[in-house]
Amino acid sequence: MLRYRDRMPVSPYIASLRAHVGHDLLLIPAVTAVIRDGDRFLLARHSDTGLWGLVGGSIEPGEQPADAVVREVLEEIGTGIRVLGIVGAYGGEDLVVEYPNGDRVAYVTTVYSCELTGEPRPDLDEILEVAWFSRDEVAALELQPYVEQVLADA
Repeated sequence: MLRYRDRMPVSPYIASLRAHVGHDLLLIPAVTAVIRDGDRFLLARHSDTGLWGLVGGSIEPGEQPADAVVREVLEEIGTGIRVLGIVGAYGGEDLVVEYPNGDRVAYVTTVYSCELTGEPRPDLDEILEVAWFSRDEVAALELQPYVEQVLADA
């Protein structure tokens, strides 16, 4: 289980659920973008863990998953994307997290293959930096637990 240093922003929907269930485990639908340029992948260093990973986040009620991945990329790295297709769906222990306040979440994420339509700029809130890496270079990074499998599938 991944433990986070700080609490990430919470949507009003998740906050309303927490009012009822406290810190108990929530199963949350999410989306993730695998952004590629040839043989390189765009990875982001996340502020809450310091680990390198992919861009993504929770799906809001009533939101289409493909729209959610576009929104999350725009919020976190300030650029648009073109969604090319679905890589896969992921969950399990690698996507269970515990936040410092005790909130537990099990994410199930739909991963989309994407390409950028602009220049990425980290928001400096959730994302500290972004950089392009080849698969060989990725092996030397401290990664979020599920990233290696997702990149292998992509």
